[in-house]
Amino acid sequence: MIDKVCIFLTNKIRKEMPEIDDERAEVINYGLQNILGEIPKIFIMLGVAYILGIFPLALFTFIVLMPYKGFVGGVHLHTHLGCILFTTMFFCGIPYLAQYIFLSQIAKYIVIFLIWIFGIIMIKLYAPADTESVPILRKKDRKKKQILSYITFTLGLICAIFIKDNTISNILILGNLIQTITITKVVYRLTSSKYGYEVYGNTEEKMV
Repeated sequence: MIDKVCIFLTNKIRKEMPEIDDERAEVINYGLQNILGEIPKIFIMLGVAYILGIFPLALFTFIVLMPYKGFVGGVHLHTHLGCILFTTMFFCGIPYLAQYIFLSQIAKYIVIFLIWIFGIIMIKLYAPADTESVPILRKKDRKKKQILSYITFTLGLICAIFIKDNTISNILILGNLIQTITITKVVYRLTSSKYGYEVYGNTEEKMV
């Protein structure tokens, strides 16, 4: 349904602006899909969070993880329904589980350190984890996003160390871990997704 609406709107725009070529029309169509697709997902996710009684925690999870999520990338499901389900499970599941996890101070430090090591390695190997539909082809852009991924990931875990509230701390730990897992090759294979470089070639060699 969303695809048909976006195609209709794109065609209307092209009629009003004949100078728009096929390539620019694809960009416009993709932008419309993001706008029309993301807004319902956010409202559905927040609605589920409200029903579960975790609205403030889900909103906090969404706000604090979006910078890292935006820089590091990650897998995208192929249907709007799949995206809605994944988004809801991600931003509602993390704060819900975070309420029931209790670690001693020493155990917390060890878990955070191990997650940090895992994350740094995964970021080095896969970030920014783009997709064939939204490839990041310029070497400069990839490098910038990778550096920002290191920074936001590390800051998130540092905050988790010093925040006294157990649930908030757990949200930062779980959220950064799960988001990092979504950039791995295993998850891409499970969801039949491809990295941008797998489709468009080695960007490190071809792009400047």
